[in-house]
Amino acid sequence: MKHYNQLAGQKIQRIEAICDGVFAVALTLLVLDVKVPIAAGIQSEQDLAIAFVGLMPKLSTYFLSFMTLGIFWTGHSVQFQYIEKSDRNLNWISLMYLFFVSTIPFTTAFLNEHIQFKLAIALYWLNIFLLGLILYINWSYAAKHHFLNLDPVEAVVVGRAIKRRIVIAQSLYAAGAILCAINNYLSIVVIICIQLNYAFALFGHHKKKKISLPHSEQVNTN
Repeated sequence: MKHYNQLAGQKIQRIEAICDGVFAVALTLLVLDVKVPIAAGIQSEQDLAIAFVGLMPKLSTYFLSFMTLGIFWTGHSVQFQYIEKSDRNLNWISLMYLFFVSTIPFTTAFLNEHIQFKLAIALYWLNIFLLGLILYINWSYAAKHHFLNLDPVEAVVVGRAIKRRIVIAQSLYAAGAILCAINNYLSIVVIICIQLNYAFALFGHHKKKKISLPHSEQVNTN
């Protein structure tokens, strides 16, 4: 006889499906916090321009959070290129990951309304930190329990690349958040720059080592 916990969470496609759904909803909710200027208060082109400029802080945090979710969606999808099996625990690790994905619209709205306060930036950074931490745990658990479609050597190389990226990114985010001690807007600008780098690989090594993986896939090891 098998215990229920040995049967639960086996279908990996269900994890991927709910992840895509939650990310899609969270990405959509972000823009709802950016309100169009009220028409009654707009009497001229200049009034409209001033009102639009007043939206810049909210548009900046919207862009920041959209980039954040895009990067963490990509990170999760990269891991599941190599995770081919699941169990109840991995299922719940992914659900906890989605819990913090779903809080991004809240921490973004909180930052929008209280952008002048350091606590708002700290709360937003904490949200990012917990996303990175659970993503790290997700890979570590899958690798430890042999849920990967990689041989042991490939698993070590790919795992090193994934973990290094998470650790370096989280260190940079922490440094960006600490800059709020100098200026809140400087902190946000730096975090946006970090996001742009991780989204578009603006800075990287020119020489990249590659290893052969199943299905002719390639992964950078630097």
